Amino acid sequence: MTSRPALNIETTGRTDAAAPVLALVHGWGIGKAVWRPVVEVLAAEFRLHLVDLPGYGASTDHGAGFEETARQLLYALPAGATLCGWSLGSQLALQSALLAPGHIGKLVLVGASPSFTQRDGWLQAQSPALLQTFSAAIAADAKATLQRFVALFNQGDSQARTIGRMIVKEVLSDPLPETNTLLSGLDWLRDVDLRAHIPLIASPTLLIHGEHDPLMPLAAARWLADHLPDASFETFSGAAHAPFLNQPERFARLIGDFCHAPAPH
Repeated sequence: MTSRPALNIETTGRTDAAAPVLALVHGWGIGKAVWRPVVEVLAAEFRLHLVDLPGYGASTDHGAGFEETARQLLYALPAGATLCGWSLGSQLALQSALLAPGHIGKLVLVGASPSFTQRDGWLQAQSPALLQTFSAAIAADAKATLQRFVALFNQGDSQARTIGRMIVKEVLSDPLPETNTLLSGLDWLRDVDLRAHIPLIASPTLLIHGEHDPLMPLAAARWLADHLPDASFETFSGAAHAPFLNQPERFARLIGDFCHAPAPH
């Protein structure tokens, strides 16, 4: 890709020339620290890139829109890298693969949906009213709203309390994104609808989804599995929206097996 200003990325893991590259892209409201429980084991297998989306961590909020942010991911990654996105990050990963077919080697989509918001013919999603409620709450008290968001996306998880405490202690204790960053992300979740473009994505894709995901329904991920040209699907029983926190060892093992599998001839 042509050189452009990159998102802030923390790089760790293997440094040898043969190391495969894996980039982890967080979702809305919660920065890259959410990946901490799986970083060590993944870093043993990969050259690992932990991405700060605009307005999170050390990335400034440069006012980029959804598509431009997906383009920035491409500029930041070498050809052939595997791009793993969670929640909103999975939509950015899909958009990146659409913008530059062949540049992204493989995709891992965690808690994914082509459209977060309900639309005509698309009911396996959230109502626009939910986003309106969150937008008003973020404007009033961002930290309290993010804590409620953590409780919401953990509903139904067999380890909800443990995961919730970990996120509040280790993730939300970091400096929070500015309110305008959070509101922009909610706008993306309201507006983005990738359904028509999904059959164009040729990258081999692994979908990982919690069976009790209350935000991105399991049916939405199954729709992706049915419409992506080259997809495999793994459901995490007992998990909600963050299956990598419910079963981190299995999550890391699946990604390792998927990324090291030879390409079909």
